Amino acid sequence: MAKYLVIVESPAKVKTIKKFLGANYEVEASNGHVRDFPKSQFGIDVDNDFEPKYITIRGKGELLAKLRKAAKKADKIYLATDPDREGEAISWHLSQALKEDPKKMHRITFNEITKTAVKDSLKHPRELNLNLVDAQQARRMLDRMVGYTISPLLWVKVKRGLSAGRVQSVALRIICDREDEINSFIPEEYWSLDGDFIVNGEKKPLEARFYGTDKRMEIHNKQEMDQVLKALEGQEYEISEVKKGERTKNAPLPFTTSTLQQEAAKTLNFSTQKTMRLAQQLYEGVDIKGSGTVGVITYLRTDSTRISEEADSAARAYIGDNYGEQYVSHFEKAVKKGQKIQDAHEAIRPTDISRTPQMIKDSLSRDQFRLYQLIWKRFAASRMAAAKYETTSVKIRAGEYTFTVAASKVAFDGFMCVYTQEDDEKKGNVLSQSLEKGMKLSLKELKPQQHFTQPPAHYTEASLVKTMEELGIGRPSTYAPTITTIISRRYVSKEQKNLYVTELGEVVNNIMKQAFPSIVDVNFTATMEGLLDCVEAGTVQWKTVVRNFYPDLKADVDAAQKELEKVDIQDEVTDVICDNCGRHMVIKYGPHGRFLACPGFPECRNTKPYYEKIGVQCPKCGGEVVLKKTKKGRKYYGCENNPECDFMSWQKPSKKKCPKCGNYMVEKGNKLVCSQETCGYVEQKTTDDEDK
Repeated sequence: MAKYLVIVESPAKVKTIKKFLGANYEVEASNGHVRDFPKSQFGIDVDNDFEPKYITIRGKGELLAKLRKAAKKADKIYLATDPDREGEAISWHLSQALKEDPKKMHRITFNEITKTAVKDSLKHPRELNLNLVDAQQARRMLDRMVGYTISPLLWVKVKRGLSAGRVQSVALRIICDREDEINSFIPEEYWSLDGDFIVNGEKKPLEARFYGTDKRMEIHNKQEMDQVLKALEGQEYEISEVKKGERTKNAPLPFTTSTLQQEAAKTLNFSTQKTMRLAQQLYEGVDIKGSGTVGVITYLRTDSTRISEEADSAARAYIGDNYGEQYVSHFEKAVKKGQKIQDAHEAIRPTDISRTPQMIKDSLSRDQFRLYQLIWKRFAASRMAAAKYETTSVKIRAGEYTFTVAASKVAFDGFMCVYTQEDDEKKGNVLSQSLEKGMKLSLKELKPQQHFTQPPAHYTEASLVKTMEELGIGRPSTYAPTITTIISRRYVSKEQKNLYVTELGEVVNNIMKQAFPSIVDVNFTATMEGLLDCVEAGTVQWKTVVRNFYPDLKADVDAAQKELEKVDIQDEVTDVICDNCGRHMVIKYGPHGRFLACPGFPECRNTKPYYEKIGVQCPKCGGEVVLKKTKKGRKYYGCENNPECDFMSWQKPSKKKCPKCGNYMVEKGNKLVCSQETCGYVEQKTTDDEDK
């Protein structure tokens, strides 16, 4: 009897796949990569046309010996690593490391770990796709070049073991740019006006919003609001228009890696890393009561919304049987034009639509269940009909001005019977059926309200993933590791859901922008991603990409090397006296930023937190305002007398008092703004203010 060896990446898949195959199949796991660049060397022979130097990964020797032994006994070897670039590269490395006859080697892929998919893949083996291998190899080499040439410079500049990365540096810059926008944002005052109107025969008043004249009118301040209120005095209120209509809301597309990460962050409060870990478990296989170990979702790294014909027809049949034919969609929603889609494999979906979340709830952990339920509902909804709303819009005339009110109610819930998002769940106005044109209304109350424009929101993991995808930076497999890296290296801190740049992150970003502008340029990075896609498509040679990239990088590194050598970073001596030995303490850099240390190290190991004085008195107690950091590294300004004094400000306070209300002012870009938001006083910052 012939013997076959199937090699997968993860040990978790071994158990799932073994039960699908006969006794003559042996299933082993490579535990990811088996070969890589050496950690202690650059690993790329620049003088020999950028030939990579691969070695067996430390600790994988025993595993590789076991795989070689199994390969020798097998008549055929099936390389069944993940169906993406990295999976293809792992299969290629395995084919090199096993040292077996290439004719024995066969590449198989499956988008889901089910009996049908695995057996079908064995019927359709193929050769390795070297274009995919080359695209992954080129990405790995570009990342290596950036990391191994720039990181040592950061060490020199900042005096600690920092690192740079091709994609992580751009992600850091995106967050830093947003932080700059927020810090320089000047709030602008505006007002809104709501009116409560009494409708005859109705218990609840009708609430309408001030619109303006024929065009929408903005009210900028109290003076303008007072003019509007004066003009409305004694006016009659009459319904001038009642419009009824219908609106449809289309079903969402099934999940890609990016949209799954975004939605799981919003609705389940999962980090991108947690979402991918759980999705991996659902893909590799979970032990379902009565069915054994089975993969319940398809492959989790994809940017395609395509669905196989079999899965599509099964889903529509399931919806027709369980919800009714009127709920089945007969249209295919397309992706917007211009979106870059590799379309290597399907969207993320359940492997079997009839395996509902409730059916397998007892076989899943709480978080696995929540994620599976999200994926199942989204996929089911994507095959369902659009929701339909009946809309009513009403205009209320008062002299030259108009108030408007709009309402909608669900006429047909469609896909929303399965899947709703936050915006779907917001309840709208409920309008009386008796509203007609020409009807007179009595005014109950006018409610003017002051507002201030808000700065852009801090990035969350979800919004950062969305931005990276829109800008073409990174790919489905890189979003989660990129975010995890910049958080673990303390360049960015995560508080609640928001991402904030740390002092360390600012330092690194500024050096990167100054010395390596192209590496942190969004368009340049997106272009590189496009070139890697061309390598995958076979239209560009991988070495062409590397040959064009390295000389410019080396020139930038050489130039920065000269400049960095001129920078003499001495420990800054302070007037703080060491409690242990009486020396003047110096400022050092550590994993959390700057701190005070005794220069007598190692004899004296005394350290203290370092608080930089900004030359401003505390508005509450008169003490010194100092620059501090939260536990996670986010900067803020607080009083040196804390905890006795609780003064704190996210923006840098100024010595100058607000001439309008007397409160302290804060710096926002090149402006000084009153810290009391309702005051709204703003003035240009002068050089005198900076000198003070």
